[in-house]
Amino acid sequence: MNVNGAISRIGAILAMVVMSSSPNHANAQTGVDTRAGATVQRAAYSTSRLQNRPDSAVTRDVRNALWRTPNLDASGIRVRARLGVVTLTGWVPDRRQIALAGNVSRSVRGVRSVSNQLTLRNRR
Repeated sequence: MNVNGAISRIGAILAMVVMSSSPNHANAQTGVDTRAGATVQRAAYSTSRLQNRPDSAVTRDVRNALWRTPNLDASGIRVRARLGVVTLTGWVPDRRQIALAGNVSRSVRGVRSVSNQLTLRNRR
């Protein structure tokens, strides 16, 4: 075999390798694998999928976050979660704590939005 023939064969082999691996890379991005003629749907990694948490877990985590927050009296705060929407009801003793409770709640994983219905009430 001459040099030109060897180069042609190497080029053909490289082209086959590139072409055979390209569909797998594209399918890895779309979540579909069509190797060996079979179509398998894979669950795509998505941050929104991670945000879909049970309401009970979101409620628990928001309550825990509120209780751990310095300078926030969470004793009068009630927390409900439905499909990632957190509703805060009840009272706090200081106006600044209303915004603080809302911000803390928004930072919890799984919270899509916060309906902050807290009111101001002085301690007794």
